[in-house]
Parts: sequence; structure tokens; C-alpha cells
Amino acid sequence: VQLQASGGGLVQAGGSLRLSCAYSDPSFSRVGMGWFRQAPGKEREFVALISASGDKTYYEDSVEGRFTISRDNTKDTQYLQMNNLKPEDTAVYYCAVLRGGVYYDESSYEYWDQGTQVTVSS
Repeated sequence: VQLQASGGGLVQAGGSLRLSCAYSDPSFSRVGMGWFRQAPGKEREFVALISASGDKTYYEDSVEGRFTISRDNTKDTQYLQMNNLKPEDTAVYYCAVLRGGVYYDESSYEYWDQGTQVTVSS
């Protein structure tokens, strides 16, 4: 298993969750990593990206200011802290490894985990 995400669950609107994504390949610490999500009946969409060193981050507009992506390469893990959650954040969340290309395009990512469900009730 290359990537293993955890931390999803059910939370009320306004609540918080922190997703973790552990990676088993140490080389992943040298590349960017991202989060995507897929809501029922919708296409998978970009959520956030963090650079290899963690000094650069990018967010989808609707999560900017509410979500924070981070990583700890000493623990081979990246995180997605999600605050002030809204019902429209309900989706399966995926972590992925950036291979190259446009960071918000899922075709630019090489490895994916199986996804973790996040459900936000109103």
C-alpha cells in the first residue's frame, strides 16, 4: 500500500476533522502531495496541494481559509485540517502524489489512496 488515508467521519456543520495520509515510499517526501474529493454524482475535484518541502500550498477557492494542508516528512504523513465544515464538503476525500503537470488536474497525480468518507450534517 503506497498511501493510506484516515480521519474521515461524520461531523455537524461548523465542526472540524483532520485527515491524515501516510505514505510508505520515502521518495514521496521529495514530491508534492495533494487532496481531492468526490461528492455523490459529481466529478472528482482538487482540494489542496502542498509542495515537497511544505513551503508552498494551494487551495480550491471554496476551502481557502477553512482547510489547511500540511505535511511531516519525518513521519511520512500529510494532513488536511478541515475547519468550519459545511454540508457541501461531504465527499470521499483522496490523497495523491503529484507526478507533474497542472496541480489542480487529477491526471497530474500518480498514486492514490482508496479514499476516506467525510459527511457533514446540517
